[in-house]
Amino acid sequence: MNQSFARQTLRQRLRPWFEGFDVPLVGAIALLCACGLLAMYSAGFDHGTRFVDHARNMLLAGLILFMVAQVPPQRLMALAVPLYTFGVLLLVATALFGVTKKGATRWLNVGVVIQPSEILKIATPLMLAWWFQRREGRAHVRHFVIAGVLLLLPFALIAKQPDLGTAILVLSAGFFVIFFAGLSWRLIVPVAAIGAIGVIALVLAGPTLCEPGVDWVVLHDYQKNRVCTLLDPSKDPLGKGFHILQGMIAIGSGGVTGKGFMKGTQTHLEFIPERTTDFIFAAYAEEFGLIGALVLLAGFSFLILRGLAISFAAPSVFSRLLGGAITMSFFTYAMVNMGMVSGILPVVGVPLPFVSYGGTAMVMLGLSLGILMSISRSRGLMQR
Repeated sequence: MNQSFARQTLRQRLRPWFEGFDVPLVGAIALLCACGLLAMYSAGFDHGTRFVDHARNMLLAGLILFMVAQVPPQRLMALAVPLYTFGVLLLVATALFGVTKKGATRWLNVGVVIQPSEILKIATPLMLAWWFQRREGRAHVRHFVIAGVLLLLPFALIAKQPDLGTAILVLSAGFFVIFFAGLSWRLIVPVAAIGAIGVIALVLAGPTLCEPGVDWVVLHDYQKNRVCTLLDPSKDPLGKGFHILQGMIAIGSGGVTGKGFMKGTQTHLEFIPERTTDFIFAAYAEEFGLIGALVLLAGFSFLILRGLAISFAAPSVFSRLLGGAITMSFFTYAMVNMGMVSGILPVVGVPLPFVSYGGTAMVMLGLSLGILMSISRSRGLMQR
């Protein structure tokens, strides 16, 4: 056995570690990483070590992707209940003993300061996928109700911190699991209709509702201000509306072909706030224009389509639901980030995957892609 192993080439020894890796998915990841590195080099070259740190975070995410891809989905399923329970307990502990910064209690000091809500981005869809796997072929209304409770519990705890951006991401990831599990359109359509009516009513009544002293009851003052700023950012162009207006100016000034790499005036004259994190898409669009934005959108679109193809061909209910939810989470991230930078959605602090700076976000990205690759590998190995 040892002599046989010794006669193997390095390629033969490494081959089992990479068997089943989805090459088209790797291609989409490489394209998005390239766009992210270009954007970060330009936007963050005078931000100390932002570019180097971003590249390091990408390498770390790649290592996490590779390691998680070696773990079969069945073993990931065994982590669902303990990880979800642990995450919820940390959220409760954060509410009771958390660290408060700028009016938000989102962090917990356990020797090091952590943000427990990040765990729920993976733990929630993992738990719900496990829940429906256990009820394969016999899911009833009560099972969907319980799934809703499992989803709303972390959502409510995170929204109360308050951290509406992360709460929306957790809610969307969990909702996609429930949707793919067979949630009836008869329940979805009325809720969607009510939401559309609410948005129209908000737009029409915005001038009245946004008057000083009007209490929205269900939202904090800063959340009300974000919605009102979205409806009319020009009302306070040097204050609350500054972020949105500068983002829109940068994107519009890029035109079709952009101003050129490292030539973005809005970016380098520091008119764009948070240009290496939440608003990096504005800096990217200014320099690479509509064509660059379409390349980025094409990369995300292909990543999402490929992820859905991998998920729908998965061998188990758990893998299909988890893979589908993780894939659609990329859609949520990209849509919310680009929407808020473009002035279509309120600013909620959601990073753009592969592009925005952030160590924790990149680690979660590597973990999510690793799970997708694990699902792809499990399908390929079963077909052998």
